[in-house]
Amino acid sequence: MKFLTLFLILLSTSFIQAQSSDGSDDGYLAFAEVMPEPLNGMADLVKQIKYPEIAKKAGLEGKVFAMAYIDEKGNVTDVKIIKGLGGGCDEEVISVLKKAKFKPGQNKGVNVKVKTSIPFQFRLK
Repeated sequence: MKFLTLFLILLSTSFIQAQSSDGSDDGYLAFAEVMPEPLNGMADLVKQIKYPEIAKKAGLEGKVFAMAYIDEKGNVTDVKIIKGLGGGCDEEVISVLKKAKFKPGQNKGVNVKVKTSIPFQFRLK
């Protein structure tokens, strides 16, 4: 069973690398053995999000899903909104993520470029 799991992971990693080689994501993997994570944890990253006044006044609540592109050094090189909320929430997520520093993703102990989806919840209290 362990062999089968390892084989499937290696197969999917090869498939992802093959998909990424078309240049559309500049070699960013969708999966790594060790996925990137914010240096000070996700909770610290969430604390940096400021609820935009426009969204508050409009009563907007929901999730923003962002795709963060993290290089081998843990820098966020690009952010794309997968599903937005509007009212300035999307721009706030982009701003916070672009300033963030991550522990880089790794495959076989080597730092790799990884793209990862990160959800941010906006809820009025």
